[in-house]
This record gives sequence, structure tokens and C-alpha cells, in this order.
Amino acid sequence: MRDLLMIPGPVEFEPEVLQALGAPTLSHTDPAFIALFGRALKRLREVCLAPSAQPFVVSGSGTLAMELAVANLVEPGDAALVVNTGYFSDRMAKILERHGAKVTHVRAPPGDVPSLDEVETHLSQGGFKLLSITHVDTSTGVLAPAEPLVRAARKHGVLSVVDGVCATAAETFRQDAWEADVYLTASQKAVGVPPGLALLTVGPRAMEAWRKRRAPVASVYADFAEWLPIMEAYEAGKPAYFATPPVNLVAALDVSLGQILAEGMEARFARHQRMARAFRAGWKALGLRLLPTSEAVAANTLSAVYYPEGVDAALVGGVKGQGVVVAGGLHPDLKTRYFRVGHMNRVGPADVLSTVGALERALAAAGHRAEPGAGVAAAQASLLAG
Repeated sequence: MRDLLMIPGPVEFEPEVLQALGAPTLSHTDPAFIALFGRALKRLREVCLAPSAQPFVVSGSGTLAMELAVANLVEPGDAALVVNTGYFSDRMAKILERHGAKVTHVRAPPGDVPSLDEVETHLSQGGFKLLSITHVDTSTGVLAPAEPLVRAARKHGVLSVVDGVCATAAETFRQDAWEADVYLTASQKAVGVPPGLALLTVGPRAMEAWRKRRAPVASVYADFAEWLPIMEAYEAGKPAYFATPPVNLVAALDVSLGQILAEGMEARFARHQRMARAFRAGWKALGLRLLPTSEAVAANTLSAVYYPEGVDAALVGGVKGQGVVVAGGLHPDLKTRYFRVGHMNRVGPADVLSTVGALERALAAAGHRAEPGAGVAAAQASLLAG
């Protein structure tokens, strides 16, 4: 029997997506592939609610998506402000520094987000070219308040780059309405495609900033100048070549984006919120505590949960023994103190109840005392409440 995969990516994928991945590979200049790639680009705009943005679909991981944004917008000596909520905010800072940026962090203790006032104070001092926000930090399960942060950047004339790797297509985000400049993500989480695609929607101000660069982009592979003609050609229904695209992954992306749009973005955002509420109800009934300091900053795409007293990281293996795969901690200061459960993409009530039940049984085997069935009952009650 196959285990249920409930880590924060890769996640469970729809059968139709996997079917596209396993189909015979087309030439990257085949008219059928050109058509589906062009359609996937249009659909990516729709999923990100970014009709004015230029989409990019490039072979690589979410880290490449981060690097694509930074490499094209930052020149040596530029100042960047990082709203730091965990491990992946640190990674963004590392990439910014590697490309010559002078980085300032606005930090909060693990599990919290910096205050908007503190971010505004830094922005009002002037001199920043870019503000980076990790919409959901996969290491902490913290959801940043993307809209007010993006709007603050816009007010101060600073470009906003939002890392949506663990958020896109699950957490509410309206790129054009909020005037966010770059939204970047990867395929293997809520976008619902196996790992291997770096995805970005780049708004007009960011594209203009790239065009006004004084120095060439340091990386050939990351240069918009190489990729923009390819994206424009495919969307126009014409063949083009820079580097061979991952044909089957793009086909799978087209299928998944079509499914996401068929569900509807508002319905999809609401479903992820409902499933997250049910998980949180289950954790609370089991006497467990979230790493995020409040529900207001708790992501809807994953739960980061402290081990209860007397239970350690062996719990992850115990849960796998119950047929569900969850993940250990990732934040370097806390990694042995908590575990993570992904709940995104195709997650539904059966997944919630199966996962909470597996945790409940594994906790009991580890000696944690809770009322038998309490976690599943609480999650079920939350699901029934809607």
C-alpha cells in the first residue's frame, strides 16, 4: 500500500497531471507543444491574477525562480530590504548578496512576522531598490501579510519581490490588484506539478527596471534577455529556442493550471483555508502547539507543529508507520523541536482525517496522552462546520 504524502512539497498530484508527465515526449518545436506551452503561460497569468505581467516558465527549482528575479533586478551596490520570516528569507538574502546587493533584514522571532511599522520605518529612510517577502516560509509555516507589505513598497517606489513557492495557487494573492512587481514560485507545491519548473510573473515596473540595467545580467541562464523572446514566441504560437524546455513537465503544468482555473481561484483559496482550519482544530484537540505565534500568521498550506513534551523527532517515522509521510523541522534554530505537515494542492477532507488519525496513533504509541479520537473528532467537526 502506498503512503499518503503530506510533506510541504512535493505533494500529491492529480492523475491527469501524472498522465501528461508520462505521455510520449513531443519535440519542443511541435505545433502541439507550442500550443500547450503558450496556453500554460496564459494560464499562469490567470492563476497569479496578473493580467499585466510577463510569465516565465524555466526548467529549475524554486531557488532558480528566486535567482531569476534577483539576477535581473539587482545590480552591485543596490540596497535590498528582506522581510525575514525564516530559512527561505535567509536564502533570498544570500542570493541578493551574491548578486552584489547590500541587504538589510527586518526580522522577527521564529514563528512571527516583523511589524508593518518596522518595515515602513526602513522604507521611509529611502535608498532601497527592492523589498523581498516570503509569502509562506516553508521552514516555519508563517504566512506574511503580503498585501500591506507590497503596498508599502509601492508607496515608497521600491520594487516588491514575493516568494510564493509555498503559497501560489493556495494562499490569496492578487498580483495586479495589489501592484506586486514579481511573484515567483515552483511547480511541486500548490501549483500541483512534480518538481522541476521555476515560475515567475513579472510586472511592468520590474520589466522596465530590467530594461534600464546598466550592467549585463551576470548569469546567461538566468537572463531575461535570453528567455523573454522564447516566452513571447510560444505565447504567439511560434517556435523558438534558447535551451530545451522540459516538454513533459510543461505539458503537466498546462493540465494542472487548467484544473486550478476550473476550480476557480476564490474557491481554491477558500478550500485551503477550510482544510487548514480543520488541521489546526485537530492539533489543538491533541494538545499540540503551532510554531506560528498566532492563527493570523499561520499558513494555510502547511502546519509547523512542536513536538509535545516527551516526544521527539522519532515521531516522523512513527507517523510513516501509520501510512502517512510528514516532514521534520527545517529552521536551523528549532529543527529538532517540531515537525511539518503539508496540506496543499489536491488536499481534501479524507486527507485531513487520515493524517490527523495517523498522528494521533503515532503520538499514542510515543506515550503522548490525549483523549482517544479527539484529534479526528475535532478535525471532522471543523470540516462539517465549513
